[in-house]
Amino acid sequence: MAKILINGGNRLSGEVTIGGAKNSTVALIPAAILADTPVRFDSVPSILDVANLQLILKSMNVSSHFQNGELEIDPTQIKEAPLPKNAIKSLRASYYFMGALLGKFGRATVTFPGGDNIGPRPIDQHIKGFKALGASVIEDNDVIFINTSEEGLKGAPIFFDRVSVGATMNIMMAAVKAKGVTTLENVAKEPEIIDLATFLNNMGASIRGAGTDTIRITGVPTLRSSSIHTIIPDRIEAGTYLSLAAAMGDGITIKNVIPEHLESFTSKLIEMGVKLSINEDEIFVPSIQGKELKPIIITTSPFPGFATDLQQPITPLLLLANGTSTVIDTIYPQRIRHVVELRRMGADITSLEGGIIQISQSPRLIGSDVKAAEIRAGAALVIAGLIAGGQTIIDDADHILRGYDLIQQKLTALGADIKVIDSELI
Repeated sequence: MAKILINGGNRLSGEVTIGGAKNSTVALIPAAILADTPVRFDSVPSILDVANLQLILKSMNVSSHFQNGELEIDPTQIKEAPLPKNAIKSLRASYYFMGALLGKFGRATVTFPGGDNIGPRPIDQHIKGFKALGASVIEDNDVIFINTSEEGLKGAPIFFDRVSVGATMNIMMAAVKAKGVTTLENVAKEPEIIDLATFLNNMGASIRGAGTDTIRITGVPTLRSSSIHTIIPDRIEAGTYLSLAAAMGDGITIKNVIPEHLESFTSKLIEMGVKLSINEDEIFVPSIQGKELKPIIITTSPFPGFATDLQQPITPLLLLANGTSTVIDTIYPQRIRHVVELRRMGADITSLEGGIIQISQSPRLIGSDVKAAEIRAGAALVIAGLIAGGQTIIDDADHILRGYDLIQQKLTALGADIKVIDSELI
C-alpha cells in the first residue's frame, strides 16, 4: 500500500483545477462496453479506480488507452470471460458491470464487489430491478449469476424501495437495450446520473428524466459513439479542496467546478463565516486566518442535500470552529473511521450512536502516524496533516489515490510539503 508523507503548517495559495468526477467515471467505463464502436472520454481522473477498471476491461478483450486525461475504449472485440477477482474486490463500483454485461449479452457473472468499508451497502435494489426486467438472479458464495431467457430483457415499471445511486445507474445500463419501455421511479438525482444518461443518449439511447424522480427509458437495438464525452467535474474533489482552502489557504481559486452541484456544501461554508466568491465555473476562497469560524450542524442526505462523501473532508475545518459542530450521517451511519485517527492527532472529536459525530474546537493538531480506512476518511487525514504541526504519515493511502486525481502534484503547486510513496500512479 502507498503512503503519504506530509510536513504540515504551510499556508497554501494559488489555484487548483478539479478533475473529472470519480463517481461518473466508474459508471461510464463499464457503460462503454454497451457501445458497438470505440468510445472516447476526456477529463478522466488519474486515479487507481480507473487503472482497476482497465484491468477488468482487458480481461474481456476490451482494449483501452489512457493518457493526459483522455481514455479510449474499444469494445468491438469484446468476449465473455471471468472478471479478475482482485480488481473486482478492490472496487465496489465494479458492480456496474452487472448492468452493462446484462445489457450487452443478456447475462452476467460478477464476484460480489469490494471497495470502501463504510457500512452495509446492499445490492437488493439492483437485483430487484434486474428481475423486473425479466432476468433470473442467483447468488452463490460471493458470486452473482444473472441470466435472461431467449426473449431477452423486457422493459418494465420499477419502483425503488429506497433511493440508490448505484441501482439507478445499473438498471439504466441494463434497460437501455431492453425491448420496450422501462420506467424507473424513486430514483437518485445525482449529477453523475445525468452524466451517464447524457453519454448514453449521445450514442443513440432514449433516456428521459435523468435528474428527476422518474426516468423513462425506451430500449434501442444499438449504441454508437461519434464524439468524445467530457466527464463532469468532481463535486466531491471540489468540496475537499474548498474545505482545505478555508482551513489553510491564503487565497485559493478552485477551478473547473459546477457551482450548482456544490450548493449544499458551499452554503455550509458560508454559514461558518467563509466569504466565498462564486463565479460561473470557479470559486475563490479568501484567507480567513485569524477570523472566527462558527460551529454548524450538518445532516447528510441524497442530492441535492449535503453529500455523505463530504462529511469527512469538512471535518478538519470544523475542528477550527469556535464551538462544537455536529455531523449526522443518515446515509452511512458507520462512516466514522476517520474519528479515531483524528483523535491520534489531537482532535477533540467523538462518534455517538446513530451516525452522529461531535467535533469541538481543536486549535493544535500534531503530526502522527495514521491510517486511511477509505477514500474520504483519507481525505480528512490529508487536510488534518496539512493543518498539523510536524510530520504526518498516512498509511494505506491507496484508498485516497482511488479517488483523488494527481493529489501530490495539485497540493505541491499550492505550497504543501507532501509526498506520495510506493504508488504506481506517481
